[in-house]
Parts: sequence; C-alpha cells; structure tokens
Amino acid sequence: MINDAKVHMQKAVDATRREFGGVRTGRATPALLERITVEYYGVQTPVNQVATVTAPDPRLLVVQPWDKNLVKEVERAILKSELGLMPSTDGTVIRLPIPALTV
Repeated sequence: MINDAKVHMQKAVDATRREFGGVRTGRATPALLERITVEYYGVQTPVNQVATVTAPDPRLLVVQPWDKNLVKEVERAILKSELGLMPSTDGTVIRLPIPALTV
C-alpha cells in the first residue's frame, strides 16, 4: 500500500512540474511549446519531435523544423495556440519573441 501511494505521489509531482514548466514567466523556455502539435504525415505530433526548439536569449525562442516543408505548419500551430506569441519566419527558422509580462 505504501509503495502504491509513493507511485501516485511521484506521478502527481511529475504532472505538477510539467504544468509549471509551461507557465509563461516572461522568460523564454522551450517547455512553452511542448503542448503544441502539428500534423506530420497525417499524425498530430508535438513540435519538439519535429523541430529543434532553443532559447538563445531570455526573451527569444527559435524553432528550426527538421523538414523545411513544416515551417508553415509549425507557424500556423503557434498562431492557433493560446500563448499569444507572434512568430516571425525567414523560410527555415521561426523566431518567437517573448513579450515582457505586464501587471
């Protein structure tokens, strides 16, 4: 019974970490895009499985899809998400400036 409780508690802690990882804090983190999915060969796939997501600056995320045909799909998925981010693309790389938080 104790081992079962430990397993359930660990799952709760892991779920809470995932939830807090996606919170916008004004600082760029690749975890912000973990819930965004794109259609890749007919399957909804998370962005981090079809692209490299990096945070070179505290206020910038860079998404570089491995398949260049996915750039528009990833951009469209980011716009549809409720993150409030405005992507800018140069054809191969998507840049996501993270706005400063307001009161």
